[in-house]
Amino acid sequence: MRLEVNCQDRLGIAQDVLDILVEHEIDLRGIEIDEMGKIFLNFPNMEFADFQHLMPKIRKIEGIEDVKTTPFMPIEREQYQLKALLQTLPDPVFSVDTKGKIILINDAVVSSLEVPKNDIIGSDIAELLKGFNVIRWLEGKNPQAQAQRIKFLELDYLLDMLPVMVPDSDGADILAGAVFMLKSELRLGQQLTVFHKVSVDSFISIQADSKAMKNVVKEAKRMAELDEPIIIFGETGTGKEMLAKECHNASRRNEGAFLTLSCASLPDNVAESELFGYISETSEQTENKVGLLELAQGGTLFLDEVGDMSAQLQVKLLQVLQNGSYPRVGDDKELKVDVRIICSTQKDLGKLMQEGQFREDLFYRLNVLSLVLPPLRERKSDIIALAERFIKQHSVKLGRKAPKMTKACVDYLHSYPWPGNVRQLENALYRAVSLLEGIELEKENIQLPSCSATVSFVSEEFAGSLDDEVKRFEKDILMRLYPSYPSTRQLAKKLGLSHTAIANKLRDYGINKKTVKIV
Repeated sequence: MRLEVNCQDRLGIAQDVLDILVEHEIDLRGIEIDEMGKIFLNFPNMEFADFQHLMPKIRKIEGIEDVKTTPFMPIEREQYQLKALLQTLPDPVFSVDTKGKIILINDAVVSSLEVPKNDIIGSDIAELLKGFNVIRWLEGKNPQAQAQRIKFLELDYLLDMLPVMVPDSDGADILAGAVFMLKSELRLGQQLTVFHKVSVDSFISIQADSKAMKNVVKEAKRMAELDEPIIIFGETGTGKEMLAKECHNASRRNEGAFLTLSCASLPDNVAESELFGYISETSEQTENKVGLLELAQGGTLFLDEVGDMSAQLQVKLLQVLQNGSYPRVGDDKELKVDVRIICSTQKDLGKLMQEGQFREDLFYRLNVLSLVLPPLRERKSDIIALAERFIKQHSVKLGRKAPKMTKACVDYLHSYPWPGNVRQLENALYRAVSLLEGIELEKENIQLPSCSATVSFVSEEFAGSLDDEVKRFEKDILMRLYPSYPSTRQLAKKLGLSHTAIANKLRDYGINKKTVKIV
């Protein structure tokens, strides 16, 4: 039988209860007092009927508010909860004393060793775990939690060592033993696979606190469910490839591969063989290369900076999109295509089409769905959240505690125009965290080139006249506003110009419903 005594916090009240038990020769086996001041009593060999007559006497003690039976003692509940937790763990777990003697194990240990539990309890942990001196670790001045690679049953395991500390009367920690948890290579591999699996919450890696980015993510989620090509517009460093990968992850093709071809960094012949693969036959041997289109079957192919694709490659890509098949270089056999194409560009494809550098028919094949990633200077409310994320990520990689940003540092990051966008922010913070010696990130720790926040659209080395640059800026404004104001009258009203003036400018710059995506 067990009792729960609700009482006031009065000096000597527990002794008054014990006096009654001694007076009636009650065999008390356990007493606990919890943080709330409740007293718990354990009489394992007594029935309630034999104790019932003492209940009124206990209730009459000054400060006693109630006495009732309870199914278990608090320590018993904790013990059984911990035991249940321990036994259900699939990995071997040992608990040892300060000398390394095993005092507790779970079922995974018994099944691994295939010996009775009683034969394991009391044995030396050093007899089972090889490759690291756990006794020396236990006998160290201040053992800390750490991980080590060891051998258990002649197999490699990761050993997590956790010291068990108990506070003494002065509040200082005293080592009472340790808990050892083992993970096999197989289990680690399984867990890493789950860790790298696509999150159910797609686009979680995209920072979207700003209204501009929330709209991008909203559109991207809807487009990801479709299977048509997507083209992502945005300046360098805005995260076009990351957005493309999130679109892949959120699509029905997420079990397939996500492969990338950089159209700007490869010569024509190399890019062609990378994309389509090739067959080369000589008198001595036949050499085959599988192209990215074939490797990405059932998945997604990301064409980075498609605006830099050569005219020859544009023709071949257009044929793939039109026919749904292609031959390898040097072969006549047609291979079927089951790949989603996502492209990115920082260039004005409309202007490239007018100049004859990009095929108009290919543009319309690719620009079925489009996304525009805003530059970082136009999504100010994302900057600090991105900075905090990068600081944490880099700190984890460097094995250090993430520093806090001072207000001056926050203000500086927020006011800087970031011509290199998110990539520049991440690189700057990586350098700062890597070289930081203190626990706070100051403005002085962020090394960035001088850049005026008010003149962030024009490079100091731009080519052309002032008139050329003004026209480029004017076209950029019209391109940005046109999707929201596709009527020349609406756009003229928005900009405070005449209908005729806007119509002329749109015609001069080649801005129309064919060249600009209307949302």
